[in-house]
Amino acid sequence: MTSEPAAGRGDLERFNALPAADAESDLLACCASRRWAAAVAGGRPYGDPAALLSAAATELAALDWADVREALDAHPRIGDRVAGRDREAAWSRGEQSGMDAAAESLRAAMVEGNRAYEERFDHVFLICATGRDAAEMLANLQARLGNDEEAERRVVRAELGEIVRLRLVKLLNTGDSA
Repeated sequence: MTSEPAAGRGDLERFNALPAADAESDLLACCASRRWAAAVAGGRPYGDPAALLSAAATELAALDWADVREALDAHPRIGDRVAGRDREAAWSRGEQSGMDAAAESLRAAMVEGNRAYEERFDHVFLICATGRDAAEMLANLQARLGNDEEAERRVVRAELGEIVRLRLVKLLNTGDSA
């Protein structure tokens, strides 16, 4: 797990004041589950960043697998270079920067690993890539191929939770609602 900056209170006030549709849009950049975004936006106002992060984690834990799949479907494969100028694309590129210096052989192994994982579990391999290098991500992928479906779903939920938490902190620290 990576260390993270504290979330900004001023940007929480901005977030609390947004119209519901705008708050949900901001939240969808953190987690693409519409049910999760609506629930977290509906819980406003939050008294402090910790309350928002706690509510976000609670709502994430309450999602059924279809809602988790909706979130997974918005994530690119590890190693794919996300195009686009929106906040979510920029965040994804930054999160996956550990792949930037990877040797071609490691990149090829990641492509093959992604294919095997998707065949086994029928969804994208999800890992909180922030602070991890390509070799660590590949080793994690290869190890997780041995999980049964129930165990892998628990890991996916935990990884998604880490990603969502980091992105919420980014959201509150940037104040960018573009």
